[in-house]
Amino acid sequence: MNALQYEKISAPFRAHPLLAHALLAANKALTAAFYLLYPVLLAALLLARSELFVACLCIPAVGFVCLSAFRARFNAPRPYELLSIDPLIKKETSGRSFPSRHVFSATVIAMCWLAWCPLAGCVLLVADAFIAAVRVIGGVHFPKDVVAGAAVGIACGLGVLLWPLG
Repeated sequence: MNALQYEKISAPFRAHPLLAHALLAANKALTAAFYLLYPVLLAALLLARSELFVACLCIPAVGFVCLSAFRARFNAPRPYELLSIDPLIKKETSGRSFPSRHVFSATVIAMCWLAWCPLAGCVLLVADAFIAAVRVIGGVHFPKDVVAGAAVGIACGLGVLLWPLG
């Protein structure tokens, strides 16, 4: 993605302040919803004494730590650093753009829900795709950042879905 492409995808939001406000509100609300739904899932699994509890606790945690360590070491610049754009989502952060940790987290949480309640998991995967799009439109991630975050989240989520193998 270059500056011209970014300007093109963000233009409708820049032209309509209410649309931009809705985008920012959706970003905050969906992020909060995922981070609220994760402990709800863990509590439900614990109360049900489900074998999925350990997988849904440990696999996302290990994935998050590994992804965070990779991001810090790789330290890819964000679109607003590289392209000299004015992002819709204002951040003070520099670097650590690849892969997107927001998208990873939302994806792996959705995958955990998919293992427990397929309908809820499918709804959350759709919401996760929306978060990924918002992060790109908002100018805080490149498309490759969100795709990589989702791919790692899906890989970790497959570990949850395959738990236990026997």
